[in-house]
Amino acid sequence: MDKKIIFYLSLHLMLCSVVLSVPQVEVDSGEESVQLPCKTSSKLDLPDNFSGFIPEHPAVMWTRSDLHPKSLHLQREGRDDLGGQNQRYSGRTSMRPDALDTGDFSLTLRKPTKTDSGAYTCSISDGGDELKVTDIQLQVKGQQQNQNVYTVKPEVQ
Repeated sequence: MDKKIIFYLSLHLMLCSVVLSVPQVEVDSGEESVQLPCKTSSKLDLPDNFSGFIPEHPAVMWTRSDLHPKSLHLQREGRDDLGGQNQRYSGRTSMRPDALDTGDFSLTLRKPTKTDSGAYTCSISDGGDELKVTDIQLQVKGQQQNQNVYTVKPEVQ
């Protein structure tokens, strides 16, 4: 009986550590932009079908699985391909044009709002197979507002 409890507690702790290991980025609503990091070396630890290197004609994709369409930004051969981009992100995303050379697939999101909060996935594809590089949890907080404090003094008569 005690071994079962220890097993389930160990399993629970392992699952919690996996969930907690997703990097989180926080930004205030109204900021000019936020960067979602996705960096790797040019040699990736990829499955055999990727031959251990970035594919010859790769595509880097940023997605949110809770949206339809889920595509936020797609870059092929150093060029943006935004034809299938979710309209909520139109004109607000960018990646480095040399992303495939540098291994920096980070996404810049301009004018973040509270509705941008969620789980983002950066992945790379060879046109068929897809490999997730990283997940990022973005939390957009409400704009900080100055609260004026007024003191009302009773009239003295």
